[in-house]
Amino acid sequence: MATLKQINEFLDSQPIALVGASRNPKKFGYSAFKELKEKGMKIIPVNPLADEILGEKSYPNLKMLPAEVQSIIVFTKKDKTASVIREAKERGIKHIWIQQMADNKEALDELKDSGINYITGQCILMHYKPHSIHKFHGSLKKFFGSFPK
Repeated sequence: MATLKQINEFLDSQPIALVGASRNPKKFGYSAFKELKEKGMKIIPVNPLADEILGEKSYPNLKMLPAEVQSIIVFTKKDKTASVIREAKERGIKHIWIQQMADNKEALDELKDSGINYITGQCILMHYKPHSIHKFHGSLKKFFGSFPK
């Protein structure tokens, strides 16, 4: 499990690219991108099919991101996550957050001994300026002892 130190290092490493940002308001990749942007995170969308999302220039892949981007949040389907991790390693990404339900064994194997600060099994919305249900969820995890320490 990720530590609070790892999570704070990740959150302090802005700008952060969200791989799997969506233009479709019905998708979690859209609502999460929107919420993080509204909360003030310097966030950049990565979507090969979009030129912009919510007014932000979208990039087709990690290679095209500005050099200052050293962190990504992965919101892809499980079967795409390992290839995103390989691309991130090639690009020299230093921090990776794999959103809950996007991880798989192949992706985690790619991260082992990589030197990359990575977080899995956590919801970014519960850790970045949480409110409403995400704040409540964090409180429950703290109460039951499963919140990162």
